[in-house]
Amino acid sequence: MSVSSEPIVRRKLSAEVFARLKAMITEGELKPGDAMPSERELMERFGVGRPAIREAMQSLAGIGLLAISHGERARVLKMTPRSLFGQVDAAAAIMLQTSPTALDHLKEARIFFERGLVVQAAERATAEDVAALEALMAAQRAALGDADTFIAADMRFHQRIAAISGNPILEAVAESMLGWLKQYHTDLLIWTGKENLTLVEHEEIVAAIRARDAGEAESAMVRHLERSRALYVHQAG
Repeated sequence: MSVSSEPIVRRKLSAEVFARLKAMITEGELKPGDAMPSERELMERFGVGRPAIREAMQSLAGIGLLAISHGERARVLKMTPRSLFGQVDAAAAIMLQTSPTALDHLKEARIFFERGLVVQAAERATAEDVAALEALMAAQRAALGDADTFIAADMRFHQRIAAISGNPILEAVAESMLGWLKQYHTDLLIWTGKENLTLVEHEEIVAAIRARDAGEAESAMVRHLERSRALYVHQAG
C-alpha cells in the first residue's frame, strides 16, 4: 500500500499537545530557563484536559526539553550534546546487561573512537592541554591503591583528551562510552598491579601528544585500550 493511500490515523490528544509545546520551544516562544505556562493556562489555550497536558509534559521531560519539579512550574532546558546522549544512558545499560555481545562491541567501538580523538589531540593540543593531562596523571598516581579514585581519574584523563577536539558532541560521546563501561570495570586493575602499567601507558600517550606525533599517539592509545579491554567484564550474579 502506498503512503498516499494509507488511512489517516487520528493522533492522541497528548501527542498533539506534545507537538504544540515542542513547537513553542523550538520556535523560540519559550527559551531555556523560562517557566512553562501553568497547566490551567495550557488547558484553556489548547481546549484539552489536564491528563493530556501532563502526559505531553512528561514526554518533553523524557527527551530532555523540560525539567519538572513537584510544586513548581516546569522549566525549559537547554539541549546540549551531553543531555542528548544522557537520554540513552538507561537504555544502553539494559542493552549491555541483556546482550552477550554488546560489551565486546562497545569496547571495540571505544578503541575505534578514541584512536581518532588522540590523533586529533596530537595535532591540536596546546601547552595548557598537555599541562592538564599531566596534572590528571599526577592525580591518578596519587590514587594508587584506591580503586574508585584511580578509575575516576582514569576516566577524567580520557575525557580530557576528547575535550582537546573542541567538539562538544565528541566530548559527550566519549563521556557516555566511559560511563557505560564503568559498571563493568573489575578490581583486576588494582589487585594485579596493572595500575602501574596504566600510568606508564598514559605517560606514553601524553609524550606523543606533547611531541605532536599523531602516529605514535594513535599507536600508544591502541596499545593501551587493547591491553585494558580485558578489565571490563560482565559480573556473575
